[in-house]
Amino acid sequence: MSQSGQPRALDRRIPAVLVAGTHSGVGKTTVTLGLMAALRARGLKVAPFKVGPDFIDPTHHTAICGRPSRSLDPFMMGEDGVRRSFARALEGAHVAVVEGVMGLYDGMDGGDVSSTAQVARILDIPVLLVINVHGMSRSVAAMEKGFAEFDPGLRMAGTILNRVGSERHLDMLKGCLKKPIFAALPRDKEREMKSRHLGLIMGFEEKHDPAALAAWLEAHADLDRMLKLCAPVPPVPLELPFRKKAVRIGVALDEAFCFYYHDNLLELERCGAELVYFSPIRDRLPKVDGLYIGGGYPELHAAALEAGWARLEIKEASEDGMPIYGECGGLMYLGEELVMETGRYRMVGALPGSTIMTGKLVALGYARAEVVGCNPLAGMGRSILGHEFHYSRFDCGRDARFVYRMSRGRGIYEGRDGLVEHNTLGGYLHAHFFSLPPEHFIEACRRYQRT
Repeated sequence: MSQSGQPRALDRRIPAVLVAGTHSGVGKTTVTLGLMAALRARGLKVAPFKVGPDFIDPTHHTAICGRPSRSLDPFMMGEDGVRRSFARALEGAHVAVVEGVMGLYDGMDGGDVSSTAQVARILDIPVLLVINVHGMSRSVAAMEKGFAEFDPGLRMAGTILNRVGSERHLDMLKGCLKKPIFAALPRDKEREMKSRHLGLIMGFEEKHDPAALAAWLEAHADLDRMLKLCAPVPPVPLELPFRKKAVRIGVALDEAFCFYYHDNLLELERCGAELVYFSPIRDRLPKVDGLYIGGGYPELHAAALEAGWARLEIKEASEDGMPIYGECGGLMYLGEELVMETGRYRMVGALPGSTIMTGKLVALGYARAEVVGCNPLAGMGRSILGHEFHYSRFDCGRDARFVYRMSRGRGIYEGRDGLVEHNTLGGYLHAHFFSLPPEHFIEACRRYQRT
């Protein structure tokens, strides 16, 4: 922070850390939120980030930091896309905090791609390794050594020890660890986060206590030392300014539809869209030229979605030719029915087929699709990168028209995805718009506007 108290200008370096873990479940998210809360309590503006194709953790970051959290994923965004998103988000920030995914070196197909380590190298950012030390003493030193030396190109700054049992336990750990210990956090079940079938409770549903999180982290961490860790601000190529708003695109945003990459929304705006947010549960369909319905939890709000006015109005707009794009939860809503153990619920009916909740994981992982048919989202021959994560299947007729051929991932049916009817497109693939610039969708909305 400058002496005037104003955010630092984007210069060559910025205080930054990446919170990584030895594996999933070691407490990365809790530690990250505590760190973000503590930095905010000091009056700093925190730029939050999450490695990987995650919609949930970023909502908790946003709730704590008061700034949108960005996803950083080299598979979906490319290395240059990771640098571009990171640099864009630093504007007006004093410090950057990145939360890793899974274990530090866990990437796609057991390799390096889209691992926390790859993102750390791309950004040249210092890594703090979270280790769950419960039930261990000197063995922690072996873990530290292995993680620090596995990739010499990584900037392993030190460790954050989680679930420390006592002062005596901590003294033993200090006696055998070589890297600096930036935090030693005691066991605290109050800090554990709730979860459900698709992951953690969303940030807007959790009643965070930022003051308590900040006090907890301050009491057990050396924040002054952390703030001396820095990363370079990536140079960003000169970009065209946001275009004059040419079309209005409705974005479904409520407790049923809440899975959006912040960069996707920015790309729509950059290409000339005015975004109009509305709730399909509570609101009428606003006056718009197109619709973007992201993923989320429509199965938890099926009765309310069935009763909402928007359901019938979206069906009418689809039949009128409005460009409509739905991802996963959006696909489920655009279909005819949502079938669960509790009953059958009528959905929009814009796409020919129904969703059946299976009660088990159907698809999880990165996805790549080739565009093989005309549609409102992307031109023919384009490759779309993203991921899938769902506990349902979508049953449709034999005459259903698909416009994606999956070269990686499951899709709706036998490696096909992107179900199209009129100018409405729905699929299980969550696309990242860094791989799919939305000009084609904007132009489809513009054509509809003129009819």
